[in-house]
Amino acid sequence: MLPKTAEYALRATVWLARTPESAESADHLAEAIQVPRRYLHKVLQDLVKAGFVRSQSGPGGGYKLDCDPSKISILDVVNAVGTIQRIESCPLGLESHTSLCPLHRELDNAYATVEAAFSRVTVAALLDNSSNIPPLCECS
Repeated sequence: MLPKTAEYALRATVWLARTPESAESADHLAEAIQVPRRYLHKVLQDLVKAGFVRSQSGPGGGYKLDCDPSKISILDVVNAVGTIQRIESCPLGLESHTSLCPLHRELDNAYATVEAAFSRVTVAALLDNSSNIPPLCECS
């Protein structure tokens, strides 16, 4: 349901939030979160533009989280690289459909529910989860 770009952005943000004080090279980050390096570069640019990630050049440089993970929701990250496409008018362009038909209204309601759920969960909450499975890394 989520575009690959949003999934990759979430992986990068959660990984960087694990150690917000240190910078990660793009190569190491790509390997750690299993995202193609070139694709990750575009995702990181979007996250930098949104103000969630900072890019540091030079020795010891790389990418690091640039804000409090408790202030970033899943929806914020998704919206940084694209949006959940809501249905505002008839996708078929039928002029007689001045409002959404039952099918498209239900689909849009589902998208609204996803948006609401994503807005309630922060990156910090994902890391603070009581699960014994840590996000994005092999259990030891």
